[in-house]
Amino acid sequence: MQIEEQVALVTGGGSGLGAATARHLAGRGARVAILERDAARGGAVAAEVDGWSTEADVADEASVAAAVDAAAAHFGAPARIVVNCAGIATAARILGREGEVSVDLFRRVIDVNLVGTYVVMSHALRALRDAEPLGEERGVIVNTASAAYQDGQVGQAAYAASKGGVASMCLPLARELARMGVRVCAIAPGLFATPMMESLPEETVDGIVRNVPFPPRLGDPEEFGRLVAAIVENAYLNGETIRLDGAARLPPR
Repeated sequence: MQIEEQVALVTGGGSGLGAATARHLAGRGARVAILERDAARGGAVAAEVDGWSTEADVADEASVAAAVDAAAAHFGAPARIVVNCAGIATAARILGREGEVSVDLFRRVIDVNLVGTYVVMSHALRALRDAEPLGEERGVIVNTASAAYQDGQVGQAAYAASKGGVASMCLPLARELARMGVRVCAIAPGLFATPMMESLPEETVDGIVRNVPFPPRLGDPEEFGRLVAAIVENAYLNGETIRLDGAARLPPR
């Protein structure tokens, strides 16, 4: 699908991978709508890329439905490119040192990362279903999994489960949405230079980088945005989860 002039909806577009994706797609000529829980951050990135933003919590279906409709009304067209970057990475062991359990945390991470992704896709597709196809396709969805879905570390059971669900949805949804002419893929990023990573001590980051074979560095969020664009433009890429990690495999801890 051609990126130029298409409406691209990016969740979590106020920072990190989402912001980089919003900037890259805007640089390629897309009209970018940002759905962001932090309204100030979303608004700042939208102003930077001459886009539009609204406050939305992906775990709140009513909030997402209203945001998707508002984006379509603002641009006069539904989003044909949907990129789900919103998510949380809260870590906890299944059983703490004092015997405390983390069931509530598990539910919250699944609700935001997995259910939230499903909610955004659902309402984006509802808005898109009556749009005319552009050639052989009507739209493209790119979700964010994580390298942790295959080799999550201690304390990442909830996060890995949520991202494993995101990856597992790709093929069945690609099959289901074939009749609509909508493709579904996911990116599983490894270790990227996001605000969360940059807040860690230098020695901690150095230790993390030692797990990246080549290139031996953290990923640049712009590289994530470029892969999103490549997926959008390659019409034969569908139902696939792509690791973007410099061949890194996460250690147990």
